[in-house]
Amino acid sequence: MRLGVVFPQTEIGTDPVVIRDFAQAAETLGFHHLVAYDHVLSAGTSNRPGWIGYDLDDPFHEPFVLFGYLAGCTKQIELATGIIILPQRQTALVAKQAAEVDVLSGGRLRLGVGLGWNSVEYEALGVDFHNRGGRITEQVKVLRALWTQEIVTFRGRWHTIVEAGLNPMPVQRPIPIWMGGAADAVLRRAARLADGWFFGGGLPNPYTRGPSRKPADLIERLRLHLHEAKRDPSSFGIEARVAAGKDSPQDWRRQAEEWQALGATHLSFTTMRAGLQKPDDHIETARRFRDAVRG
Repeated sequence: MRLGVVFPQTEIGTDPVVIRDFAQAAETLGFHHLVAYDHVLSAGTSNRPGWIGYDLDDPFHEPFVLFGYLAGCTKQIELATGIIILPQRQTALVAKQAAEVDVLSGGRLRLGVGLGWNSVEYEALGVDFHNRGGRITEQVKVLRALWTQEIVTFRGRWHTIVEAGLNPMPVQRPIPIWMGGAADAVLRRAARLADGWFFGGGLPNPYTRGPSRKPADLIERLRLHLHEAKRDPSSFGIEARVAAGKDSPQDWRRQAEEWQALGATHLSFTTMRAGLQKPDDHIETARRFRDAVRG
């Protein structure tokens, strides 16, 4: 099981040196991957009573720009979006940005994508929030075509490309696409289209929508859909998450062992919302997690 760490988006601040140091520390500690979340816009809440979600008090670095910077600051660590809200973005532009990160990092990008929940972002970006499930299916096809074919002609419901392509092409052809989300429709879509699946429930976050489902139940449903899609579950990635929270290293180790028993291939540790005051505290907590799980 490959261990990773979540980039503490909302708490790390804006100092480029601090951001670089966090990524380099994660790499030095031996973490396999660094995961970053995505939000283009945050909502103001003064006229949205009862708002549940990230708001203007929560800063977010843009993942592709962030990873372009970190590609030059690191050497080995995989850079994973967990997740990019794909349907609110132009597909060809995402293909270009992802390819560029993959080139600059020497083939270290893993693109996690999902539907998102924030209709405010969709509205501001001029995209229909309600048909995002159908569009993401077509988007995945377009991304893979652009990453593997020098000249692409594609005519779909939402995309028209006539004899056009990317230059430079990515190192990975195609870049791995993973999907995040817990709805059954998402699990079914991931089983058909993706290379892996992100479980996002490890973050102690008041923004989770809908009733929670046990990880074992979700993985059982996912494997059922993989079987229906005639895909080999052993070739499909599963990324779990463990949150620092108020748990002890013994709790982290127990959770890691439980995830490994469920068949997780990747495990990321998040220090967000754990009450840590300084960037060094995030790094030190990540080190303690590594020692607990590998010890």
